[in-house]
Amino acid sequence: MKRGRGFSANEDHKIITQAVSITSMSTIQLNSSLEEYQKEAKRELVNILGYWLQHAPDKVDGGFVGRIDNDNACDHTAVKGAVLNARILWSFSAAYNLEPKESYLEAADRAYQYIIDYLIDKEFGGVYWTVDHKGKPLDTKKQVYAVAFTIYAFAEYFLASNRPEAKDKAIELYKLLLERSFDQEQTGYYEAFTREWGEISDFRLSDKDANEKKTMNTHLHVLEAYTTLYKIWRDEGLKEQIQLLLINFLDHIIDAESGHLILFFDENWNRKSDTISFGHDIEAAWLLLEAAEQMQDEYLIEEVKEASLGLANAAARGLAADGSLYYEFEPGHQQLINEKHWWVQAEAMVGFFNAWQLSGNEEQLERSIKVWRFIQNKILDRENGEWFWGVLDDGSIMADQDKAGLWKCPYHNSRACIEIIKRI
Repeated sequence: MKRGRGFSANEDHKIITQAVSITSMSTIQLNSSLEEYQKEAKRELVNILGYWLQHAPDKVDGGFVGRIDNDNACDHTAVKGAVLNARILWSFSAAYNLEPKESYLEAADRAYQYIIDYLIDKEFGGVYWTVDHKGKPLDTKKQVYAVAFTIYAFAEYFLASNRPEAKDKAIELYKLLLERSFDQEQTGYYEAFTREWGEISDFRLSDKDANEKKTMNTHLHVLEAYTTLYKIWRDEGLKEQIQLLLINFLDHIIDAESGHLILFFDENWNRKSDTISFGHDIEAAWLLLEAAEQMQDEYLIEEVKEASLGLANAAARGLAADGSLYYEFEPGHQQLINEKHWWVQAEAMVGFFNAWQLSGNEEQLERSIKVWRFIQNKILDRENGEWFWGVLDDGSIMADQDKAGLWKCPYHNSRACIEIIKRI
């Protein structure tokens, strides 16, 4: 039987259906819209996590299944990735920290134990990229991106569980990255290593990435991991690393001319890509500010506020007429990748909301709410639950994509809901 979403069609379309523009709203209308936005985000958070609680646990081999297709068919023999499991751990931990439901903590416990038992490399440190469905190591290379997500998840899990070993393990992984991946001369973090932390020829996270030694994407997620770790461990060395990462973004990663992020670099911070990623622009817009605010450095906060608004305005160049945010743009070919991915829309909810909070410009809030309307209309799978991977410009669903997999997870959409709830 296919699972319904647990609310009626009338409730379904209740969110901000007023025809009036937000820019012309009175204070009463604005507050009412925000209350409705928050209520819908709360409902959707329950839906997302309910889907993962129902469909994702692997009751045969432990942890969570490696792949679920669009029709909710589970592939119990699919590989299991470190990133997916860390994102599941973060999502349920963060949800529990927002609202302490026992089922959320139980799911977080399950994810944490699986990572400890199967994904942590007990001989050389760090985490495996993938294991098979029985937990046997498959791809054993050390991607700094995956280690960063594990730090992020362990730190959030410590806030939920108060288990000191989770904090200890997060600190251990942080120190490992400093020892093995941090570039002492040029700063920043190298992308990937062999299992033994030796040199490797293929640095890529996926086939679509450029094979370069430093990337925006990994630095962004190292930053969010360190920011969460700093909440539970006020270490001066960690603080310096966060400040340095922010400086890396301000000096190297944000293109001063266009305001967009540069995606790939060599070891000396020379630019190796001109691709524009609208989703990463808007995601970085709020994650950078969150990190700066944790540092309580007023000068740095002001610098990052300016950069954050710049990134949000740069990302807005990728907005479609229906309020959604396109995926990427290739300037060299003047080619718009007109796909509308789930994670890009989720990050746009938060990034534009954050821009409104910073600027007071209600057009930014309108962008956030419009993308949420688009998500409701096109991205939510109202028949089978969770969110579709994405849709094309004509509104058709992107074919042959996962509901759960190495890259499809509950992290972007649950985090967007959590952020909107907290900010409102």
